[in-house]
Amino acid sequence: MAELKPLGPGLSPEARALALELRRLFQALQVSVRRYAARRLRDAGTFSRYLNGTRVPPWEVVTDLFTDLAEHRGTAATPEAIELVRRLHRTALTTSAPSPRHAMEVLERQLADADRMSRRSSVRGDVLGEALLDRQHRIADLEVRISELEAAWSAERERSDRLAEAAPDVSELLREREALQGQVGQLAEELAATRLQRDRAEERCGLLERQLEAMEKVRSGNGLPTLVPPARPVGRTLPRVLIVDDQKDNLLAMTAVLATLEQELVAVSSGREALKALLDHDDFAVIIMDVQMPVMDGYETAAHIKRRSRSSNVPIIFLTAMGADPEHSARGYAAGAVDYIGKPFDPWVLRAKVAVFTGIYLERRARADAR
Repeated sequence: MAELKPLGPGLSPEARALALELRRLFQALQVSVRRYAARRLRDAGTFSRYLNGTRVPPWEVVTDLFTDLAEHRGTAATPEAIELVRRLHRTALTTSAPSPRHAMEVLERQLADADRMSRRSSVRGDVLGEALLDRQHRIADLEVRISELEAAWSAERERSDRLAEAAPDVSELLREREALQGQVGQLAEELAATRLQRDRAEERCGLLERQLEAMEKVRSGNGLPTLVPPARPVGRTLPRVLIVDDQKDNLLAMTAVLATLEQELVAVSSGREALKALLDHDDFAVIIMDVQMPVMDGYETAAHIKRRSRSSNVPIIFLTAMGADPEHSARGYAAGAVDYIGKPFDPWVLRAKVAVFTGIYLERRARADAR
């Protein structure tokens, strides 16, 4: 196993602390950087920079490391160990200088996850569709057999002068048909849910591609560095962005990151305040909402927003420390969210997502004005 490269020069104390902990975890795997990067389909040079402290990895990279280490050792890491690294990661990310390149890595990872979800849903949809078709054919065959038996008995009774024999017992066939009909209903529900999941994943892929396109313009110098969305018509109000978080520091941080965009920011600290803001203004371009809030969490607040006809079409971005966990992301999409940002958030990722949703809002408004 090749030795790790030395820690980068001039590291901040926060970046150094995180790098040392990541190196300790990685060395326990007893594998080379190149081999591990190939295993996880990552660039070896980039992963090496994560371990020498010159780059702060996305949190997903750290969770993958914990997962692989648990598989290698046969025991999972304790919640305390994971929380320790999470704190180190949050601090290092907060104190490091954000860059468009890091944001693109985060967005590319999210695009890969969304694409994988779309492909898995498509495959499962094909399997469910074939199973549904099979059950429907079997029901049709049973109905033909039942009809043939009943028709044969009826014809025999008409030809015979004597008392007809007892009607054929088709109860077993009827029970089998009933069972198959129950399976058809269940499969149809699963197929509909799977197709909805695929459609959501496809929609998310499209959004992420637009976000990456915005970041590519910034990196190449061909776009506005502030990621300003399309110009608004003269005389129209600025697009509004609603920020919902019970932590004052988070509200201040997000407001500071988005302050240079051509938008009107409305910041509130609870789900109830968010619902009140939506009563005052129903033309928000996008809502950024923390998931974990007291009294009324992000899921419940989103459900209320989607039930109101005036706000049901406003896109919601969930801000969550749980990242891309499938269970939580699925619950978020079910509540009406269309995107998410992991905590601690990357400023460039936040700006790219908000700019794209604001751009979509302005495009729709321009089409409505043209009618």
